[in-house]
Amino acid sequence: MADGAGSSKQYRNTYERFLQVVPAKNILVVTLAAFAGDARRELPELPPENLLLEPLARKTAPCMALAAYTLLQRDPEAVIVATPWDLVIRDEDLFASTLDEAFTYVEENDVLMTLGIVPKTPDVNFGYIQVKEGHNAHLMAGPLQVKTFTEKPPLELAEVFVRTGEFFWNSGIFIWKAATIAAEMEKYIPEVTELFRGWSQCIGDPAFIERAYAECPKVSLDYGVMEHTDRAWLYPARFGWADIQRL
Repeated sequence: MADGAGSSKQYRNTYERFLQVVPAKNILVVTLAAFAGDARRELPELPPENLLLEPLARKTAPCMALAAYTLLQRDPEAVIVATPWDLVIRDEDLFASTLDEAFTYVEENDVLMTLGIVPKTPDVNFGYIQVKEGHNAHLMAGPLQVKTFTEKPPLELAEVFVRTGEFFWNSGIFIWKAATIAAEMEKYIPEVTELFRGWSQCIGDPAFIERAYAECPKVSLDYGVMEHTDRAWLYPARFGWADIQRL
């Protein structure tokens, strides 16, 4: 999921990172139509049908609707790993193995999984996810069931979060079946998914996408779906992680 903000080199960095996890033919880039040229220049090997263009910036839920319906049309059994493009990942072997483990769980369970970074400091610039397993959950192996989401708490609260061991940084990386996320979006944000009605015949038509986005509200996946669903789970992640905007 690439909003185009920042260096166009990030297309290449993120693409190459995910070559360790999925075949090249299965990598899709969703970006704004205004940045299509940057994406094609940085990723000339990307199949044209794997570059999905958003006519307008509408946050992550419409972006996922476009991607999920596209993949459902191609493969009803598809499992998605969704990531922002503006992340820095250290220890990419551990990143790949963590994703593989989370993939395996999601293939067998209809859950909405997010990678939760075990926090090292009480950073106020990240969102936090609390799990139901209680104190020192950060020492456990996943998966863990999500209890609450908190967006960028004040320092005093962040210190409590880290001290309890119940909270993880929200990485913004999700793993789920295309069918599961589509069903949960249809349940919790029908104001978005109704605009994609007829997707099975029209999802590849730019005019269809233009019409859907023209009326689409700005909704994030966290706010629109993850904070409401009873299918939210977390897989603990211990690789180095940072939002590139923070470096």
